Amino acid sequence: MNIEDIALRKTHLQPIDTLPTGERHNLNCNCDSNWRRTDSLNISLRLGLTLALLASSLSVSALTLPAAQAKNAAASKNSAGAGVGQSSARALPLGSKVAVHGFRDRLFKGKLSADVTAAEKLLLSGKYPEAQDAFRQAINKNSKDATAITGMGLALALQFKLDAADEKFTQALKVNPKTPLAYVGQGMVKLYRLQTSNMTVLQQRQAALNSAEASCRTALRLDPNAAEAYIVLGQIQKEQGRLPEAKASLSKAITLDPQYGTAFVQRGLIELKTGETAAALTDFSDAIALKSSNAGAHYGLGLAYLAQGQLDDAQKSLNTSISLNRNSAPAHIAMGDVYRLQGNRVAAVNEYQKAISIKAESEDAYLRMSDIREGRGDLELALADVRSGLALSPNNVDLHRRAAEVSLRLEKTDDALKEYSIVLQISPGDAKAVKGMTRALVIKAQKDADGAFFLNNNYESAEGLIKQAIAMNPNDMELRLADAKLRAMSGKPVDLSTIGTPTNDAERIAYAEAALAQFKYQEATQAMQTVISNCTSAEQVFSVADMALMIRDLDSAEAAYKRGGTFDNEDALARSRRGLAQVDQARDKARQEMTMAKDLASKKQYPSAIDKYRNAAYLNPRQAEAHLGLAETLEKLWKNKAPAMREAALHYRAYVSLVPNMPEKQAEKIAKKADKCDEIAYKIEQGKPPSKLSAVFAPFGTFATKVESGFKDLVK
Repeated sequence: MNIEDIALRKTHLQPIDTLPTGERHNLNCNCDSNWRRTDSLNISLRLGLTLALLASSLSVSALTLPAAQAKNAAASKNSAGAGVGQSSARALPLGSKVAVHGFRDRLFKGKLSADVTAAEKLLLSGKYPEAQDAFRQAINKNSKDATAITGMGLALALQFKLDAADEKFTQALKVNPKTPLAYVGQGMVKLYRLQTSNMTVLQQRQAALNSAEASCRTALRLDPNAAEAYIVLGQIQKEQGRLPEAKASLSKAITLDPQYGTAFVQRGLIELKTGETAAALTDFSDAIALKSSNAGAHYGLGLAYLAQGQLDDAQKSLNTSISLNRNSAPAHIAMGDVYRLQGNRVAAVNEYQKAISIKAESEDAYLRMSDIREGRGDLELALADVRSGLALSPNNVDLHRRAAEVSLRLEKTDDALKEYSIVLQISPGDAKAVKGMTRALVIKAQKDADGAFFLNNNYESAEGLIKQAIAMNPNDMELRLADAKLRAMSGKPVDLSTIGTPTNDAERIAYAEAALAQFKYQEATQAMQTVISNCTSAEQVFSVADMALMIRDLDSAEAAYKRGGTFDNEDALARSRRGLAQVDQARDKARQEMTMAKDLASKKQYPSAIDKYRNAAYLNPRQAEAHLGLAETLEKLWKNKAPAMREAALHYRAYVSLVPNMPEKQAEKIAKKADKCDEIAYKIEQGKPPSKLSAVFAPFGTFATKVESGFKDLVK
């Protein structure tokens, strides 16, 4: 992840869906207000994509807005003065395009019966149950009327009666295999089926999208001018991440029929994702010109202004959207984001809670509230908010990943590993989850009483996951550094210079973590100092500070928290003080553990002394004496154990690295000790252990069994 991504974890401006605009659809199962959105699988299918799509009543699809970018844009606007920070791309006047009506008069082509015409009007008016009944009456009069059967399928699909809708589309194609809208309807049903928590269905997502695309392609072969097919095809391509193709499909739909406002909104949202804000503003304005009461278009306009940091304009547009459709959970979430960026956290939470009351499965709302809790230092409450979201959306990747991140900050490494594992079960190859799991394993190894060389059962699976992720993302330097970090912790030789030079702040952080795993503190410090100096907002620098504190890079954490306190606002100052207090607390605890370790070692209570030295080194890895004491005690206690000797060698070298001004002779002496430990370890591995007299130092009891078991597992 880059530095923007780290800051995004604090705001979670993730992809947002909106419900249909205008009058609410009378759907069964509360489908209109309780649609499931699976962020982890990038499912952003819109209810308005059907007859809101077919009738030009707009809906809004997924959009990723960089929160830090929005906040920085707002700051730029304020600092640069009027007319400088604002984009020249303003919304067009609402009267710049004149439309006699916002909805199409006709959906079906050709000659229609009076019954089908009446049913069509109900369908285009959003009266789906009534349209369903009207189409049924038409079918009763003529069971071979493919148009009536297709219309009934659309009415059923809009009520999320997918099985019945699919049956009608199949029936229509049996009557007339050359019915384009029936194929379009089948494509929509296939998309809708992905709005589920059923893992069996979600695991077949790509196949479902391919099949949906094939349906649209068939419709276009039958009718190359079917704008509806191009709109659905654009949605499918967007869900597949094929944004240029999706935009081209939507543009084709607009060319074929400029009365479809949905196409303007969907294209505008893609343009926001690709950074084409000026074009997006124009598209949203064109959609509003077609229908001024289009809540979805005003919502998109608000998101565009939010992306530019024009918070007042964003607030106005979102207020208009909410006044037109008060039951739009995404609009309330976006309004909450505006309030939050304005510093009004109370109002922001109120908007997020409104979103949840409208749609209990509003994952983004739970994430946002969790962020606010975390910003106040309430990590347990932050985790509770995420858990509340998971209770309703158990397969949401963003929520599971967030639960892992907060758990890791709470030092609940096993819980974090469990959550990351769930993410990878749902979304194999998820690079962020692989990186997070690696970080959790390293922290666990550093903290574990069995020592950094003890490899639990998660190691082999993590190693395999990293290799899989690297194969899927061969240019991801962060993944290669995560692999290096894990190999270093397992005692394998690693040369970071072969991986390459970091080119962005995310890679510098990953490089610093890998360097710390090899006790290369000066290199880690240089990388982190560069990252901290590059931060342009309090949110960014506190994200770096929290990360540094989590990986126990206390010097970098202190520097970042101090930098965060220089930003001129009360929240930043309070958070800076809280973070610095946590750093001091970690250092004090490390000193206490160090004192106890020395006392135990002086009494030759080596097993307990090792525990305390390790904990002291974990709490503050830059505490040189902890590494020296641990190395000497390991050498005394486990001279006949190869893993212990290799660990001792590493800690001797860590001590030298932490004392750069050490006299040359002393440095040579410590280096020789490290080499000697490696030599002993090598001999043991070759079946030539040292004298058995060293066994007299072997411990007895539970601790011995635990450590012995861990070391044996490693040797195997």
